[in-house]
Amino acid sequence: MSGSNFVDYVKIYCRSGSGGAGSKHFRREKFEPYGGPDGGDGGRGGHIILRGSDQMWTLLHLKYKRHVFAGDGVGGSRQQSTGADGKDITVEVPLGTIARNVETGEALFEITVQGEEKILAKGGRGGQGNVHFKSATHQAPRFAQPGEAGIEQEFILELKILADVGLVGFPNAGKSTLLSVVSAAKPKIADYAFTTLVPNLGIVSYRDNKSFVMADIPGIIEGAHEGKGLGIRFLRHIERNSMLLFLVPVDTNDIKAEYEILINELKLYNPELLDKKRILGISKADMLDDELINELRNDLPDIPRVFFSSLTGKGIATLKDMIWNELNTNE
Repeated sequence: MSGSNFVDYVKIYCRSGSGGAGSKHFRREKFEPYGGPDGGDGGRGGHIILRGSDQMWTLLHLKYKRHVFAGDGVGGSRQQSTGADGKDITVEVPLGTIARNVETGEALFEITVQGEEKILAKGGRGGQGNVHFKSATHQAPRFAQPGEAGIEQEFILELKILADVGLVGFPNAGKSTLLSVVSAAKPKIADYAFTTLVPNLGIVSYRDNKSFVMADIPGIIEGAHEGKGLGIRFLRHIERNSMLLFLVPVDTNDIKAEYEILINELKLYNPELLDKKRILGISKADMLDDELINELRNDLPDIPRVFFSSLTGKGIATLKDMIWNELNTNE
């Protein structure tokens, strides 16, 4: 997923189909020149539907196609014939897509399952034909219902990536390097802050042909919940992860303090994030010997933790075991 191809926020303008008008037709046959009303109903307007696809990871395909129009319903006709429904338009979106009202920001629904379909803009109802308005006192109604207008509205589509494990840490904590080592993902890696500008996903192979999905989230800095650094744009991706792997490099001044800053940013953004399972990974452990590592263990947060090195592979197998056990523990 390169920076130019990953799109997680788009506005689209939708126009669902209008319903067809009901027919005002009267039955006229050779031996019955003054038959009663037989106008059929109009067809409904086409819906605009979102469908989840597990083969998509971005909203890029909607970046350049922001107008989506469905077909109008066909009017009713004689012999109580109902008009054809307007053509529905189905738009495929990645799993984890949320549809929002553009004016209020209210979440309308979310797509999280392969093949799941939700109506974004409902087509207008078809009008009733004049046959519905016949009564004992009104034998020949010369009117019918018009079709209901479709919806014309802008919507926001917002993607929160679905992953088993989300990597959380300051810029240059080693998140991208870890992802490149444990999966086939090829994130951009360099020795400067904010190398990662978009989330990267990787499938991590585990024992017995098992696997889990890991997401490298762009680095968090103190004040991120207020929009500092890359701001809250990417914090929302963490909401979808089953568990969080906090990465702090071993050469930081105070590992516990840096972890607390990260925890505080998540808490200020969304306190529910603290309910997720957590592991603390101390990266770049190849810089220390076992004696120094044992000394550091005494002043670490009371959560599962592991020292590892993406460069040498030290502790990587242990890290995978810990992640798998946490993901498959119901506590």
